[in-house]
Amino acid sequence: MTRRTTTRTTATPGVAAGTTAPATPPAPRGWVSFVGSGPGDPGLLTVRAVDLLRRADVVVTELPEHEGLVREVLGLPVAPEPVEGEVPADAEGPTFVDGGFGEDGQPLTHAARAKVVVKQAKKGHRVVRLMAGDPFLYASGPEEAQACVKAGLGFEIVPGISSVAAVPAYAGIPLTTKHHREVAVVTCGEKVDWRQYADDRTLVLLSAVGSIAEVAEALVAAGRPASTPVAMTSVGTTTEQETVTSTLAGIAAEARAAGIAPPAVTVVGDVVDLRETLSWFETKPLFGWRVLVPRTKEQAGSLSERLRGYGAVPEEVPTISVEPPRNPQQMDKAVRGLVEGRYEWIAFTSVNAVRAVREKFEEYGLDARAFSGLKIAAVGDKTSQAIADWGLRADLVPSGEQSAAGLLEDWPPYDESLDPINRVFLPRADIATENLVAGLVDLGWECDDVTAYRTVRAAPPPAPTRDAIKTGKFDAVVFTSSSTVRNLVGIAGKPHPSTVIAVIGPATAKTAEEHGLRVDVMAPKPSVEDVVDALADFGSARRVSLLEQGQAVTRPSDRKPAARRKATSS
Repeated sequence: MTRRTTTRTTATPGVAAGTTAPATPPAPRGWVSFVGSGPGDPGLLTVRAVDLLRRADVVVTELPEHEGLVREVLGLPVAPEPVEGEVPADAEGPTFVDGGFGEDGQPLTHAARAKVVVKQAKKGHRVVRLMAGDPFLYASGPEEAQACVKAGLGFEIVPGISSVAAVPAYAGIPLTTKHHREVAVVTCGEKVDWRQYADDRTLVLLSAVGSIAEVAEALVAAGRPASTPVAMTSVGTTTEQETVTSTLAGIAAEARAAGIAPPAVTVVGDVVDLRETLSWFETKPLFGWRVLVPRTKEQAGSLSERLRGYGAVPEEVPTISVEPPRNPQQMDKAVRGLVEGRYEWIAFTSVNAVRAVREKFEEYGLDARAFSGLKIAAVGDKTSQAIADWGLRADLVPSGEQSAAGLLEDWPPYDESLDPINRVFLPRADIATENLVAGLVDLGWECDDVTAYRTVRAAPPPAPTRDAIKTGKFDAVVFTSSSTVRNLVGIAGKPHPSTVIAVIGPATAKTAEEHGLRVDVMAPKPSVEDVVDALADFGSARRVSLLEQGQAVTRPSDRKPAARRKATSS
């Protein structure tokens, strides 16, 4: 016998009898991460900060430059120009919300900023509230976190490097030494009693630019010697950093003469004297140099990163676009021949050639196993690394000059008894020279010189960039191939004669000279690392020369020769 169970249901208003009322979905729960951005150098962001920025739905910024900082750190493209009422179709990354200024352009109060953060989090977003310096040190982090508590929202604090310590460090000024162990941090204002700082403690002054004359006078009146060293550093930790050193008696006049403007950090005390020997950032060989990098977008990254390491500000201007060949049949035939064992060698003369062959392999569903029994040559270390990234190993890399000529120097002649096949597959650009093919033929080899990709001239850069190139607003330009010379001149005109010209090798130097440019720097070996290092050596020697002559250290763009330079033979 089966027991029957009766279930009683209570009708819900608005829901038909015999049906189940839908469960109310839980309200989305947001989360707020208060992240310190540090004083300005993107490299000072913590690992945790970068991880949170990668996963953020919304980033509430504090400074106008914060969006650019996040895009740089995450490798996102520059934001497209906004169109009123539209969301860009190609927008990438998190949504950016301005937490520094309201719609009327006025700075937001702490309370108004807190409302912006809470509003975004209540929508269920993962919010990163990006704050200058450290969220809990001279910032509105505590007030905004309390607003999250009141709204029932979870939050976390990710400390950042405060400008209090970072800016003096970048100026080469330690805040403490074995002889000076006490530090006081003071936010300048009308209510500060400067008599309590009459001793010899190191003082770190914030917001002192506008009132430095009154502050210095008050400290002297309180008993500090007028000869006490003072340093004022503006826009610290960035390549626009500038430091003025003086004394309490002279700092106001010298800071005014130098045009020091906020944000700035001022240090008062004997520790300032150590800057003379410990200054490391502003003395980098290329500090503040604006360097033009005319390369393909894919190739510019490593060059720009190395330039930044020397203190330069690289600006990438694509001059070449890499495109597939107009007729892919030649490449298709060569790849089929490779798989069928038609070739003894394949010679890669660029990273782009490796990429083109690899893409063709992926198109056919092939992998590195198809290279079994085939000898592989690479024109240099970069190309060899691209081959290694594919899981392959180059059998031949030039022992000397990393170029087609260097490759021919080491290439073995064809030997009927040792080489079962006498044919070489040479995937290259459509504008490649015939020297390598001719040299291989002289060694007894037959070559299938195949167009694997085309290099075409990119679109001209924006008008302000073209103007900067022609009028000498760039301090240097780094040419990494003859085609970058030809294409830059073609799309933007010749660099100004004050601009330092650095080239990767003799062939590029010759092309530069043919276009009326004087080559100032040439790499000892044709590689990105060597050409940047050579430019840094040039900058360092130039700095030493200026100092030895008793002159101020200037950038090349600060001086404009009257006449255009003429090409000279190397």
